[in-house]
Amino acid sequence: MTPGDTIRPPGPIVIDIENITKHYVMGEETVHALRGVTLRIHRNEYLAIMGPSGSGKSTLMNMLGCLDTPSSGRYEFNGKDVSAMDDDELAAIRNREIGFVFQTFNLLPRSTSLRNVELPLIYAGIDPVTREEMAAQALHDVGLGERMQHKPNELSGGQRQRVAIARALVNNPSIILADEPTGNLDSKTGEEIMALLETLYQAGNTIILVTHEAAIAAHARRTVFLRDGLVESDRTAALVPAESLAVP
Repeated sequence: MTPGDTIRPPGPIVIDIENITKHYVMGEETVHALRGVTLRIHRNEYLAIMGPSGSGKSTLMNMLGCLDTPSSGRYEFNGKDVSAMDDDELAAIRNREIGFVFQTFNLLPRSTSLRNVELPLIYAGIDPVTREEMAAQALHDVGLGERMQHKPNELSGGQRQRVAIARALVNNPSIILADEPTGNLDSKTGEEIMALLETLYQAGNTIILVTHEAAIAAHARRTVFLRDGLVESDRTAALVPAESLAVP
């Protein structure tokens, strides 16, 4: 976060996690990825989740994104208990409420930018005319109005990530969950993507950023640091200089 950037007032609670654990059985060994995490995230927040390898941040991201369910504990998303939802219910939450942005873009290589952005709307059952209009507007919003008919191999890395962000935005989700969004980009392009996320935050979006890079986490307004499956610290960005976020 740069000096002078505003912090938007928090809205209602969108994610409420209480004492969640997650363990995996690998052969004769049980791996405890999360050991009792409690976390509340409000609408209008810009949150970074950090931690060294093995800290549990990827597991927590999967929980937040309803890609997995906890072994124990409570998880409410917009007041709904998702802890015990089945796969179909979780898929519905992901499609309606969560916009994903991945390090590897996850675009369909043979489809145009427009068709890639339309994908969540197809799953949502939106009619073809409406979804094309919505997808086109989302691409305009990320500065790719002139690249709608281009396929991923015709775009730069930064442009591909913008397509992915447009796809994440198109359903007007409750949160944008960005997993290492600059990991496959050079530093200049990465800063452009972070500037876009800042614009989206200022426009009213709730952003959760998962990263191991201190300079990227510094763009957020709040930083949660995990270690050994537990929350080690939870601080506002104004109190977290970038150099103090470096993962040892």
